[in-house]
Amino acid sequence: MSKREKGFSLIELLIVVAIILIIAAIAIPNLIRARIAAYEASAVESIRAVNAAEMTYSSTYNDGFANSLVFLGGPAGAAATCNNAEIVDPVLSANNASIKSGYIFTAGPGTVQVSAAPPGCGQKGYLDGYTIISWPVNVGTTGQRSFCSDGSGVIQYNSTGVQPAPAPPLCAGMTGPLSQ
Repeated sequence: MSKREKGFSLIELLIVVAIILIIAAIAIPNLIRARIAAYEASAVESIRAVNAAEMTYSSTYNDGFANSLVFLGGPAGAAATCNNAEIVDPVLSANNASIKSGYIFTAGPGTVQVSAAPPGCGQKGYLDGYTIISWPVNVGTTGQRSFCSDGSGVIQYNSTGVQPAPAPPLCAGMTGPLSQ
């Protein structure tokens, strides 16, 4: 090779591209699985936070358990009341079908309503519990499992990832409890 012919040959470049493609084929599925695991962990932690918030709400406002995620949140900076308790992440409490980290969250009431809401409360809480469910926005992309919890505080999961149909005060149709 003369001094004028510096650089890489086409074969050398193709070999480098092939090696990069092989490495990407190995790494991308692992990256997707890691992202799904992170989304699922975030969903479980959000459900744990809602469980704790429901207990706090019940003991603070003497109105049973909240029947919606909206009552557990509220506008930041406003005075905390039973209508906007400000004890849940605003992303979760924006509406009763909130999306956070690739999962949809919704809450439902128990079956036995408080006879009379305390003064200032715009809603009657429930004495026997609540249900919080979460399922992936796209099964296989943002999550593999759906989750449900109720007044017992036990988080159940369903390995299909479909939206659970909760039957208050227990989570029906779930695969089993999430191991701690």
